[in-house]
Amino acid sequence: MNSTEIKSLYNDHVMPTYARFDVVLDHGAGATLFSPEGKAYIDFTSGIGVNALGYGNTKWAEAIYQQALKLQHTSNLFYTEPGALLAKELTERTGMKSVFFANSGAESNEGAIKLARKYAFDTYGPGRSKIITLVQSFHGRTVTTLAATGQDSFHNYFFPFTEGFAHVKANDFDALAASIGSDTCAVMLELIQGEGGVLPLDKAYVKQVESLCRERDVLLLIDEVQTGIGRMGTLFAFQQYGIAPDVVTFAKGIAGGLPMGGILAGEKCAAVLTAGTHATTFGGNPIAAAAALEVLNQLTPDLLDGVVQKGRKIRETIAGWQLPVVQEIRGMGLMLGVSVSGTPKELAAKCIEKGLLMLTAGKDAIRMLPPLNISDAEIEQGLAILKNVLEEAV
Repeated sequence: MNSTEIKSLYNDHVMPTYARFDVVLDHGAGATLFSPEGKAYIDFTSGIGVNALGYGNTKWAEAIYQQALKLQHTSNLFYTEPGALLAKELTERTGMKSVFFANSGAESNEGAIKLARKYAFDTYGPGRSKIITLVQSFHGRTVTTLAATGQDSFHNYFFPFTEGFAHVKANDFDALAASIGSDTCAVMLELIQGEGGVLPLDKAYVKQVESLCRERDVLLLIDEVQTGIGRMGTLFAFQQYGIAPDVVTFAKGIAGGLPMGGILAGEKCAAVLTAGTHATTFGGNPIAAAAALEVLNQLTPDLLDGVVQKGRKIRETIAGWQLPVVQEIRGMGLMLGVSVSGTPKELAAKCIEKGLLMLTAGKDAIRMLPPLNISDAEIEQGLAILKNVLEEAV
């Protein structure tokens, strides 16, 4: 089928919940994607941070293929080798105690919210269920994770939301401390707010929050759905903030393109969720777990160092252009946001038209989440297109 035929079928039969760009993608290699007609696109998005190893990764595909020949699914009433090995790898590389496998970021955050409330109930009884999150945060699109999300634009249409959330300004410790009361069970943070605009939290602020949570026995939940799995140059961002969270959620890049997420719990929370209190059908699926093991296998110290170096190269190159349309470059590793004076959506559309896939974030930023193994040549090709688009916007 050609692009026109594929778009026609979508328009006739798929709910119009996405403002899709006028592009059909068919296949890829490395960090380059191709339309059915063969037009090439440098990918600075990786499916919003999902395709950690890019496209056509033969070892990743072989891991999936071999597992599919053995066992594609069983219920979580039984054990499987890929799940066991993945749990061991994740806990050993993070210092966390246990993991629950889910199949998306929203499901992971929903589970973390349940865990926090059950910990408080088990420890203190009813009445301690409020969770503090930050303004501009994003935690998912289920009714409860939308309630946790600190952006008014998401708080429409679907009332009533789940009760028990309060939102305070990011990097304002006094505001957060004032919001914690005897009814509070947890604080939930993204260390870099992705959908909010690629907005990093101050390290000193995060350390203060951690200390306060310890003092009040309020759980510290870190949402690493977008920042995790090597995106920052370490397996998780919290490892660069020098903190020990009680709970860490992850998804997106973990299985390199297959649906998977999860909740990592520290010693205090490792056994809070017990049989019958939480479950999932697809979480820990053997094929997704085998894919995740291969992703982690390829996240070597050299690849993670490359993430840092490539991110620095992109930042320095854009800053060196000294274009007035560029207001600020934010983020860490290969999660970068460029604050622009133009309209981000229009700039992203022009990039895509010229052969560079680009995202937006918040009100003012174009966002980059390329595959972690993107080549230097692909970075240079993508930046050449971006420079051309930004120069035209001056």
